Amino acid sequence: MKVSIIGTGRMGSGLVKTLEPYVNELFWASRDKERMESFIHANKLTRIVPVSYTEALEADIIIPTLWFRDVIPWAKENKEQLANKILVDITNPFTEDFTDFTLDWGNSAAEELQMSIPDTKIVGAFKNTFFQVFENPIHEGLESDVYVTSDHESAKQMVMTLLSPLPFRVMDGGKLKNNRTIERLTLFEREIAIRYGNYPYVSNRLFGMKMGHSIN
Repeated sequence: MKVSIIGTGRMGSGLVKTLEPYVNELFWASRDKERMESFIHANKLTRIVPVSYTEALEADIIIPTLWFRDVIPWAKENKEQLANKILVDITNPFTEDFTDFTLDWGNSAAEELQMSIPDTKIVGAFKNTFFQVFENPIHEGLESDVYVTSDHESAKQMVMTLLSPLPFRVMDGGKLKNNRTIERLTLFEREIAIRYGNYPYVSNRLFGMKMGHSIN
């Protein structure tokens, strides 16, 4: 199974560093080739394969780490290449100042993306995970939760299997429509974290769940 990550921002870099030990060949694409190669060298990431944006679309599972305002135009532009692929959506539909949402209450970024490219299997994940959590996903002995959602059950299970070795607690988040809640929870997390002084080291953890490190 080929996996690619697109983007060298804070989320992209965090995901690359976290996934690299568990994926034989992890493809990474960026417009900033020098930044990408510098990060790979500095972190001794021997399994990373730098590729172009076009080559990244050849993977079976594609994780774009673009802003929501950019990901749908990008997806529509590459609609044919993304057909029958699994695309992991990590976006949240926030306004520029992170004070509100750009979508109505009865909608989510994941659902919008699925409607834009219906022949692609959209899987939501890492929407509650802020970038600094990748540096230390286990806080006081507790793993950060990752809710994996999709209207395509087989695609969801494939992504959960991919993520299962990571130092996160991977949970079946149900259908894409649940992102209406998940995405809004992210903005609430941010507000609380800023108020109590630990932003951007903030994620989510449900207590009382009788489960192990991850779902296989």
